[in-house]
Amino acid sequence: MATTLAQEEESMGLPPGREVQAKPSDFRPPNVALTTLGLALASFMQVLDTTIANVSLPAISGNLGGSANQATWVITSFAVSTAIALPLTGWLTRHFGERKLFMWSTLAFVFASFLCGIAHSMGLLVVARALQGFVAGPMYPVTQALLLSIYPPAKRGQAIALLAMVTVVAPIAGPILGGWITDNYSWEWIFFINIPIGIFASTVVGRQLKGRPERLEKPKMDYIGLATLVLGVGALQVLLDLGNDEDWFASPTIVMLTITSAIALAVFVIWELTDKDPIVNLRLFRHRNFRSGTIAMTVAYGAFFSVGILVPLWLQRNLGYTAIWAGFATAPIGILPVILTPFVGKYANRFDLRILASFAFIAMSLTSFARSHFNLDVDFQHVALVQLFQGLGVALFFMPVLQILLSDLEPHEIAAGSGLATFVRTLGGSFAASLTTYAWSERGAVHHANLTERVSALDPNAMQAVAQYGGGDVQRGAAVLEQMISNQAAQLGFNEIFHLLGLIFLAVILFVWLAKPPFGAKTGGAPTGGGH
Repeated sequence: MATTLAQEEESMGLPPGREVQAKPSDFRPPNVALTTLGLALASFMQVLDTTIANVSLPAISGNLGGSANQATWVITSFAVSTAIALPLTGWLTRHFGERKLFMWSTLAFVFASFLCGIAHSMGLLVVARALQGFVAGPMYPVTQALLLSIYPPAKRGQAIALLAMVTVVAPIAGPILGGWITDNYSWEWIFFINIPIGIFASTVVGRQLKGRPERLEKPKMDYIGLATLVLGVGALQVLLDLGNDEDWFASPTIVMLTITSAIALAVFVIWELTDKDPIVNLRLFRHRNFRSGTIAMTVAYGAFFSVGILVPLWLQRNLGYTAIWAGFATAPIGILPVILTPFVGKYANRFDLRILASFAFIAMSLTSFARSHFNLDVDFQHVALVQLFQGLGVALFFMPVLQILLSDLEPHEIAAGSGLATFVRTLGGSFAASLTTYAWSERGAVHHANLTERVSALDPNAMQAVAQYGGGDVQRGAAVLEQMISNQAAQLGFNEIFHLLGLIFLAVILFVWLAKPPFGAKTGGAPTGGGH
């Protein structure tokens, strides 16, 4: 019983100050490979659903009779709910246990997916997506904690690398798979495909981890923390999603959302740092590696997310690609991570992880600088090759940085730390998406004004050149020239943003080197949690 108790203590973690002789858990599922498959499929399904609906919005809004703006709430409701639920992972694992939390959140995700598929109005679909996003929140962090727990310390790098690959490949596969399903079947099936996957994952993992020792706690519900979290994050996510459409701070709605979010989040942070039993343990930032690793992950992921947003938009708006072909052009970014991830997971710990992460950011910086020299005549092959090379950076990015930020957490802090880091990373992605599209629009407008100034209606030579564009018709020529100027202005803005992204990737290297080795996960010793 002594060994079992120690396993329980380590698995779930106890309040700070408890005297426990924690040891590495000896529990192993009957079939590690099958358990890994179940965990990976659940994570893939959850991450996939962050992007799979994007290309299907026109079909969804047309079928349900909603406007384009209403259709965007299919994405927004999922993102808001996920962002709110993510930092609650630590509290939920203490209350229910990691195995049960995984099983029930996965089955709840299946049920929410079914509701999405049978929704007969836009309002019902948005509500179902909000539910789906909320139950999806804990899935990734608790999957990461379970995956780490079933592998011995020497192989945990491989486990992290597997999840990193899922994190990269699933968002890329989402638009391609979503477009294919919508074109060949119907949009409902982008949600229905989750049902067999989720049931399989929940059943397999539940059975394989049956008997896994876990000691539950009954933590108090931090109602003030929960209320301020929901209000602050919800308002922040909504203002980020509506900002571009509402012309940012020219809109009273955006101003009100900003004030609400700022006050609520300020109260949330102060309360969580001073409460004895916070619903979100912000004290985890006391760990040096967790702090620096999370900053590096958030900034780099924000830049990476910007690339993922901007390139497909540019391909469709300025180069005339369809959604599917834009997906094909960007998809090569996932090839090298799939090939290299097993090797990175196996051999990465032989090197200083900070060096690997630095190589990753240099590679991603070089690809950003390469895109800053693109023009409107760039061909498919060139775009795809740059995406392929960026995959080298992606393969070396997620696993080392994830391992760095988890390295100085106690075993019982991993689920909460993973949830908190993923939450901050998700917000970073939301900020990046809004700021990138806004900056592209603004810089395009500036360049459009500068280019237009050079064409004067009082210049006979200029008007003659304009008429030539329209086959002798000045008005038609002016319309053709306007389109040309708009495309060139957008291209100049695109190039400027990617030059900036290249500099950001280089700057992230500084944060990585603030972390200190060793970077192996803690597996023994008494839990030290608490706020020291």
